[in-house]
Amino acid sequence: MVAPSDLSHRFEAESVGRALELVGERWTLLIMREAFFGVRRFGQLARNLNIPRPTLSTRLRMLVDTGLLERVPYSQDPERHEYRLTDAGRDLFGAIVTLMRWGDEYLPHPSGPPVVLRHNACGEIADPRLTCVHCGEEITAHNVTPEAGPGFRTDLG
Repeated sequence: MVAPSDLSHRFEAESVGRALELVGERWTLLIMREAFFGVRRFGQLARNLNIPRPTLSTRLRMLVDTGLLERVPYSQDPERHEYRLTDAGRDLFGAIVTLMRWGDEYLPHPSGPPVVLRHNACGEIADPRLTCVHCGEEITAHNVTPEAGPGFRTDLG
């Protein structure tokens, strides 16, 4: 086992860095947020986000090419497509919700959160948290210890 201080250097292929290479740009995360809220069509995305159409087109192409969205025809005459979340795209939901929750807490809107999430199972407004799949306890920066995983490289130089 490697002590946490041994992980403080930068290392190749780090997971957060790899993920940010793909989704770290502002428009990309906003497009994914809209997709989670059911927006699927180019025109709706352009209108909701007030994003330049060439930028939207480029970002959608990248999200399709990297497997986060799929482009699916919904009309043949004229040919039109919509963008649907893939399994990989749906798995980003937790990251988006965590950012939303953080923004509501530390960058609050004067009137309160602009969007809340109602939990379908209990009917209450959700207060999402990270939890351990093994014990159910909430995960925080204070109760976990980073350790070298199987992809950790010690031969950097």
